Order: sequence, then C-alpha cells, then structure tokens
Amino acid sequence: MQNDFVPQGPTKPAPTKLKPTSAKKTNQEQAVPFQTPDQVSEHDQGLATVPIDPSATPPVRGSGHHWFNLPWPPNRVEIIAIGVVLIIAIFGVAGFAILHKPKAVETVATITPVKQAAPKPTTVASTLSGLPVQPEINQRPVVGVMIENSQEARPQSGLSEAGVVFEAIAEGGITRFLALFQDQQPTNIGPVRSARPYYVQWSEGFRAAYVHVGGSPAALQNIKDWNVQDINQFYNAGPFHRVSSRPSPHNMYSNVVDLANVATQKGYKSEFTGFARKAAKAVTPPTASLIDLNISSSLYNVHYAYDAASNSYIRSEGGAEQIDNNTGKHLTPNVVIAMVVPVAAGAKTAQGGSYSDYNPLGSGVAYVFQDGVATAGSWHKATNTAQITFTDASGAALKLNPGQTWISAVTAPSKVTYK
Repeated sequence: MQNDFVPQGPTKPAPTKLKPTSAKKTNQEQAVPFQTPDQVSEHDQGLATVPIDPSATPPVRGSGHHWFNLPWPPNRVEIIAIGVVLIIAIFGVAGFAILHKPKAVETVATITPVKQAAPKPTTVASTLSGLPVQPEINQRPVVGVMIENSQEARPQSGLSEAGVVFEAIAEGGITRFLALFQDQQPTNIGPVRSARPYYVQWSEGFRAAYVHVGGSPAALQNIKDWNVQDINQFYNAGPFHRVSSRPSPHNMYSNVVDLANVATQKGYKSEFTGFARKAAKAVTPPTASLIDLNISSSLYNVHYAYDAASNSYIRSEGGAEQIDNNTGKHLTPNVVIAMVVPVAAGAKTAQGGSYSDYNPLGSGVAYVFQDGVATAGSWHKATNTAQITFTDASGAALKLNPGQTWISAVTAPSKVTYK
C-alpha cells in the first residue's frame, strides 16, 4: 500500500517540529511520543507495538482518565488499603446504627379497673348474742335450761357458753338461772332443776325450747296453757342423766346438742327479736368498775369487777368468784343488767315455804352496765311472747354490746350499787 504521506524518491525526511508543551501541564500528565499514521494503524490493528522512548518520563497512573483522578489500576498494597478502609467504614456504620438505634416507643395500655363486688360476709350477727356466727346457726332452736344455784349445785356446768342468762329467786331466797343457748352447745349442762312461771315467760320472749325437771304446780299449768315448746324430763324423758359425783336432786345433767336435736324433731322453732345491738367500745377511765347486787342474802348476793382488758365483768357470788365447772374459767358476761321487778310471796311449797311470785310483764327501772359505765333506764315486756327490751332515760332503745348478757331481778333500785 502506498503511503500518501511519504514523498517519492530518496529524499531525507524533514525534521519534525514539536510544539512546545504548555507550562500549565502538571507532572501527572503523561508525555506521549509522536507516532506516524502507519504506526497508529499498526497499533489499532494489533500488528505492532508502539515503541517507547527510553528517555521519556514514565507515564503516571490516574492521568485524568478516571473519576477523582485515582490511580488505576491499583496495585496490591492499594487494594489491601482500600479493603481495610471499606471494612472500617462498614463496621463504623454498623456501630453507629446500633448505638443510635431508635428506641421503641412503649405503648402503655390503658386498663380500666373492673369494679369487683365486695365479698359477701361469711358470718352474720347471732340473734341471741349479737356475736358473729354462721347463718345457719340462727336457724337452730334456742334451748332454755333451768339451772340450779344452791350451794350444793356450785360450780355449775355450761353457764359460760350461754348467750343470755336470767337470774331470780325460786324460793327461800335461793336463786335459780334460766340459761339460753343457741350459738354454743355445751355437751354437759347442769344441774337441771324445775320450772317457775316467770322463767317460762322470759323464755317465751325467745320462743325457746324450755328444758326443766318438773316444776311448781302453777308453772306446769302455765306451760300447757301457753303452748310452750316444752322438754320436761318427767314426761319427755330424753337426754337427761344423773351423775354420781353429787347427791340427788343436785345431780341431773343434760347435753345441749341432744336437747336441740329433740327440739328439732318436735318441730320447735325459735322465731324471736334479738336485743338492739351496738359495737363494743370501752370507756377510759371506767366509771362503774365495781357492781353489787343485793338479791337475797350473802350467799346469793352478786358482785362484779370490771375487767378493762376483756371489756367484761368478772362475776362473784357468795363471796367467791364463780367458774364454769366444764372449763374452770371465770364467768365473765359482757353486759350486766339489773332490773327492778315486783315480787310477792306465792303459793306454798311442799316444804312449807312460799314460791316467789314475780311479775315479769309491764315495765320497771333497769341499770345497764357495759364498757365500764352504768346507764339508768327501763325494761319493758308487754306479753308472754313479747321480747323484753331496754330503753335509756329519753326512751330511746338502749343498745347492748355483743356477747353474753346476764340479767338479774332485784326488788328495789336501792339493791343496786356501783362505783
């Protein structure tokens, strides 16, 4: 092929004039030697290698043909350096992300409290004593037992477990008790003795099963006439037994559990109104710590000493503290009541004496001792089956503390002293 750029003949090639390089070029720019068109063509076709002038400055990598004028291709050291930089960058970004991880927004749920009904109480107030009991206990028949109080009968058994006790003279100045049971049922109670009309009338206010061993002629007739819920050892037999440790007639005993079962079998029910009640609250200092009731004689007069620790009254009779023979513990009623009840000599006894003839109906003066204080008021009982009630000087119901209530009949207000 003819080279259009080479002149014909053996002419000497003219010297090549090189343009002066601009002074503005940096040492990073590569000096490229001059090439003829044929050399360029051979390079393009891969037929010849461009000769390099050994005296020329070696080309510098990154002469502006790559981004940011970075050297390319990188050598091994640069590759390692780049890798280290990338690793550091990756860990740096990851660490930053972990340390600056946005906190999760805690969603606080709004809980609307559910109002729960107050638990129903498992106990109720005893109709007889006012103390807390299981509801079914109020469905038991009240058992009223006649208890002897002669010297030969002391100490009696079961009196500490009675809810209410009435005390009055039977005859000859000898007192007797009517003990009413419902909350507690001692398995040993006695000595059991005979009936009297006024005890029957007090018992009828509680519609009790009236327990006795015989009775005065008037009382036995009254029991029939008044349709009393009767358990008489002479006629009904039942759960009575005599003990050998005491002489007759001071040795008749019974069991309140068995007596209540007999009452249930007979269909006896005790529907009655209990005493008006209040919460016990001892007064400091007490104003009635010592109480004396002159009932008949020194053997039967009663003394009470207030015990602030238990808010109750320690009972003594005939100069000695009275105890329950079942437990050996003192008799300590929570409420003591002295009521003035009219009394006269009644029918003659078989021994030539006279039965007491109390009139338990109507009203009279009463003194109520509780919480260490004395309150003067009145007692009221309209009919045999009406409950006895107590009022203060203004006529308002006199409310009693829960616990055992001991009610003693006296013949005049002067028979009651306290300090």
